[in-house]
Amino acid sequence: MSMTESGLELEQLRQARDLLENPGLAARISDVMGTPIERGFELLPERWSQVVNAATRKAIESTLDIALGSMNADRRGAPSNLWHKAAATATGATGGAFGLAALAVELPVSTGIMLRSIADIARSEGEDLAGAEARVQCLQVLALGGRSRGDDAAETGYFAARATMARAVSEAASHLARKGLAEKSAPALVRLISQVASRFSIVVSEKAAAQAVPLAGAFGGAAINAVFIDHFQDMARGHFIVRRLERSHGTEAVRRMYAELAGEECGQPRLP
Repeated sequence: MSMTESGLELEQLRQARDLLENPGLAARISDVMGTPIERGFELLPERWSQVVNAATRKAIESTLDIALGSMNADRRGAPSNLWHKAAATATGATGGAFGLAALAVELPVSTGIMLRSIADIARSEGEDLAGAEARVQCLQVLALGGRSRGDDAAETGYFAARATMARAVSEAASHLARKGLAEKSAPALVRLISQVASRFSIVVSEKAAAQAVPLAGAFGGAAINAVFIDHFQDMARGHFIVRRLERSHGTEAVRRMYAELAGEECGQPRLP
């Protein structure tokens, strides 16, 4: 049965596309804070981008074991989204109380919690977390939540982001399947971390800007982290719905239907 014949699967793909193409983290944080996030960027200290970039890379490197090595592949059931969100919210309260200075300490913790949540969602969509490919895909979700500064404005969609990272993802999965995490400095893993970090840092910058607002404090930090993990839970849900449908119908068929849904949204004719 094709997706066009399955109304449920078509609706699931539409849901996934809505999640993946309309992330809007900055707008959601601004709604929570009650002030435009641009105000936070103005308040960040000099060289703040270096602090954010260093914290982002450290967070990814320090959570590799969680992302790629220690997920429970045998766990079953629905993802524990609320539990993970509560844990991230509590971590955000600490970060919010101490501002940008706490980012290097708080971010690895919240990133680790998010990766656990992403893995839970992946598992619920049928991913086999015993395999290296599924584990690398969990890490890739961190890159789907933000656009790289080098992205072409015309090529910033979900499938374009996946295509940009395809080689790094494939090589990292192959390396992990052969050698595991014994060689964390292997070129394949270093390339993947670099690509994920370049995109993840965009979203972390928005989080840092929000926490720089004087009124943020512990309560604001908790609220920001709740929005932060919710954002990546949405990205994970969309990504792993697409991958589940690809396993059933093939990548090209899903991609064509994804584009067709975009055409319908813009009032364009259906694809042949």
